[in-house]
Amino acid sequence: MSVDDQNPKAHPTDNAEKDPDDWTSGDDPMTGAQASYLKTLSEQADQPDAFEDGLSKAEASKRIDALKAKIG
Repeated sequence: MSVDDQNPKAHPTDNAEKDPDDWTSGDDPMTGAQASYLKTLSEQADQPDAFEDGLSKAEASKRIDALKAKIG
């Protein structure tokens, strides 16, 4: 294995997708963009309960992913 193979900057997208539960800022409040997107997706999926004020970034991300999968 070369030194470049061990350098995480050599492969910047290897772990680009992390589990939201592993985010260091996952407990922070969801962003405005997340809130807007989650609200839109919840309306499109006819699941208004999916949107709640006060969600964390991680929880909002998981709900967004679930709704996107449902909508297709």
